[in-house]
Amino acid sequence: MAEGALLLAVITLQRILELGLSARNTRRLLQRGAVEIAPGHYPLIVALHTAWLGVLWVVGWNLEVSGVWLTAYLALQLFRLWILASLGQRWTTRIIVFDEPLVRRGPYRFLRHPNYLLVVLEIAVVPLALGLPWLAVIFSLLNAGVLLVRIRAEDRALAAFR
Repeated sequence: MAEGALLLAVITLQRILELGLSARNTRRLLQRGAVEIAPGHYPLIVALHTAWLGVLWVVGWNLEVSGVWLTAYLALQLFRLWILASLGQRWTTRIIVFDEPLVRRGPYRFLRHPNYLLVVLEIAVVPLALGLPWLAVIFSLLNAGVLLVRIRAEDRALAAFR
């Protein structure tokens, strides 16, 4: 198997598992009385991430992987685990709010939106690992636009709980 295909297979599996975890956590939170806020932009986020991964598969599956950028990607996965462990059952890909204090442990002690920082870095690092800097630039710009909408919506939703 080509190095690029192996990396992309791992990322694809990871994303599928994360969507399952997010769906489970979302159901549990909603059952506890939580509410989803600003779901209208969610399909745009899904489309962006699907397009990013799809384009990577089309142009990068047969490419070699840079050791330096692979190391950066692996370091980001440690950051991902820290985020997931800090949020626990409150981690979801949607904006879900409820009447409990915000999480202030783990990376949330230092950063307001560590998960978005992780996504920003991944969207750039994975194409760079495959030697595709033009994809890193294109999808980073698209992601910046989506995150502007997302972070504004989330900040408004969470303002009552700060």
